[in-house]
Amino acid sequence: MRVWYDGEFATTAPEIGLVSLGAVAENGREFYAVSSEFDPQTAHPWVKRNVLPQLPPPGDPAWMTREQLRAGLLEFLGDEPVLWAWYGAYDHVALCQLWGAMPELPRSIPRFTMDVRQLWEHLGRPPLPRQASGLHHALDDARHVRARWEALSERAYLLGLEV
Repeated sequence: MRVWYDGEFATTAPEIGLVSLGAVAENGREFYAVSSEFDPQTAHPWVKRNVLPQLPPPGDPAWMTREQLRAGLLEFLGDEPVLWAWYGAYDHVALCQLWGAMPELPRSIPRFTMDVRQLWEHLGRPPLPRQASGLHHALDDARHVRARWEALSERAYLLGLEV
């Protein structure tokens, strides 16, 4: 099952401060969570301007502890997900850090994320669909990653390639 996802981060080093995570599965299911454990005061000013205003209000069911986020995400991903993201390096590390050290990562979660941005480069940088709204909202961004992947997958098919 392909899963396209995106994360928003308050900080990126030494640990990625995960703010929110959105994911869209090939079968249409969606997952969205906001970590109740990130510190908005330590967020980069850009994140404060562009990401935090798009979060749902406190008390919304999307707000959850990292433990709840881990459990919900693990259930959502199922047994053999194929993960896809746009510039997915930080997204993958943030996802893995939900479980701590790499050996703690459940066996069902891949140790890497396929990168739609790299696929775009590989296919010659063809035109991609524009994102209508929700820029820097993890679930909207995950939906857009899927739309980009679908456009690139169609191009790859026309070229006789499979993605």
